[in-house]
Amino acid sequence: MGVGKGTVARALALKSKRFAVDTDDLIESLQNRKIKTIFAKEGEEYFRNLEQECANWIEKSVDNSIISIGGGFYKRPNLSQLGTIIYLKSSFDGILNRINKAPNAKNKLKKRPLLQNIKEAKKLYKTRVPLYEEVADIVIDVENKKLENIVQEILEKTK
Repeated sequence: MGVGKGTVARALALKSKRFAVDTDDLIESLQNRKIKTIFAKEGEEYFRNLEQECANWIEKSVDNSIISIGGGFYKRPNLSQLGTIIYLKSSFDGILNRINKAPNAKNKLKKRPLLQNIKEAKKLYKTRVPLYEEVADIVIDVENKKLENIVQEILEKTK
């Protein structure tokens, strides 16, 4: 969450001549409402069910694309069927710094329901890191790296 996966996916798609697909965007499109609203009105379990629907659709319908997934998407049982899993790794403080440096930082923080309580978000981060590393085929440390260097590293490791 907030590590820059959408930005990296779009840059990687340009370099590799593929489409970039964002699961959060797909879910918002399917529901015709923002994820923050889905969380507020329906709760996290409902949202996670939507993620599973999305994973199933990607498995059946999407090929040769860059897919950026939401922070809890790693729990989808068919995740490994979707392709090579790349974990963009950063420290929690690195993620917050990245978000806070963005020109639209206030909006970026506001649209992330799980970042509304920093103490809880940090606890969630610490829980997820080993799980992300476990499901990842490739781990890319993105902290303090330029976008073009991250993209180049991914391209080299996915040859």
